[in-house]
Amino acid sequence: MECYHCGKGVMYGRSHTHHRGVAGGRWKKRAQKTPKLFRPNLQPVVILEQGKEQRVKLCMKCLKRVKKDITDGKKPFVQLKNIPSNVVPAQAAA
Repeated sequence: MECYHCGKGVMYGRSHTHHRGVAGGRWKKRAQKTPKLFRPNLQPVVILEQGKEQRVKLCMKCLKRVKKDITDGKKPFVQLKNIPSNVVPAQAAA
């Protein structure tokens, strides 16, 4: 899966640990480097696009940006269907 807005997806890399020899000397054995998947933190959300509900996945970076734009009174790049009450600005709620 990818983020609906920014396209962030699975990235491949290598995972390895640093194994030093006795008393911090040279490495006796090299640490193994194994393939690793770095997955984005995708969250399912319902957005309104052209008046229709659409279920998409947004990464947390994009979701935090939308919530921050809402609290700051700016127009977010997507309109969330269900906005938690703790995100709505105090002026708009009153």
